[in-house]
Amino acid sequence: MTTGGIVHPAETELFDDTLSCEVTLPVLFEAGASVLRPGASEMLLRSVALVEDSRSNDEGEERTDSSAQLQRLEARLDLTLVLLGRLLQQTTQTLPLRPLRWSRHGLRIDLPHALDAQPGSTGVVKLLPVEWLPDHIELPVVVLAQEGTAAGSRLWLRLQETSEAFASALERHLFRLHRRQIADSRRNR
Repeated sequence: MTTGGIVHPAETELFDDTLSCEVTLPVLFEAGASVLRPGASEMLLRSVALVEDSRSNDEGEERTDSSAQLQRLEARLDLTLVLLGRLLQQTTQTLPLRPLRWSRHGLRIDLPHALDAQPGSTGVVKLLPVEWLPDHIELPVVVLAQEGTAAGSRLWLRLQETSEAFASALERHLFRLHRRQIADSRRNR
């Protein structure tokens, strides 16, 4: 069965019958690594959800003087956080921007070159879930497959078992990404 135009058993395993998003995000796969900050990824995804959900709720409400003041304050805070994030990124390792497909089951990452990653080996995916946040999440993964392409290679990674709370936060984030993709495609028509 084909999924997203790519025919591969790993593609079917990760993306059939589930919500998935094709995005380009800063991402890095580290073979053999383990999650360094357990619980931090869930907290980060929940915080992103609170911020993004509160913004979308404010858009439908009537504008009052106090809500306009609150929005200006939020905008200033956003700018401050972006500037702080840029300063932090100058002193830390930046993740390379890569096309990927992402579902609650795992990821497919398009790479410029092949990695020494054997099926069944484990590792960690470090990923920036949103562009305005300078911190990444860590996803424990198992390599399903790797395939050479004209542009480099394609790597399929299955997410390892995580807590129910983390899985819920991840699904919520993927739903928001998917909804944003649909809105963008409608705008571009």
